[in-house]
Amino acid sequence: MTIRSDSEDSVKDGGALALAALGWVLSDLARAQRFLDLTGLTPESLREAILLPETHRAVFDFLSAYEPDLVSAAESL
Repeated sequence: MTIRSDSEDSVKDGGALALAALGWVLSDLARAQRFLDLTGLTPESLREAILLPETHRAVFDFLSAYEPDLVSAAESL
């Protein structure tokens, strides 16, 4: 069975989830620094790229690479 969505809302919801997850990541100084270090982003470049799909994927990749953060973020969001 395939679940189809003909609306663009699923894409927008993914972006909203990524931004919420990014907020969670950045809410802890050590975790935020680890995110910046691992992604190669700086605070300035993150501000410039915050709405890009690539940045959203980087947030999801970051969380999925460390299960304790993934679980904590899921519980928080």
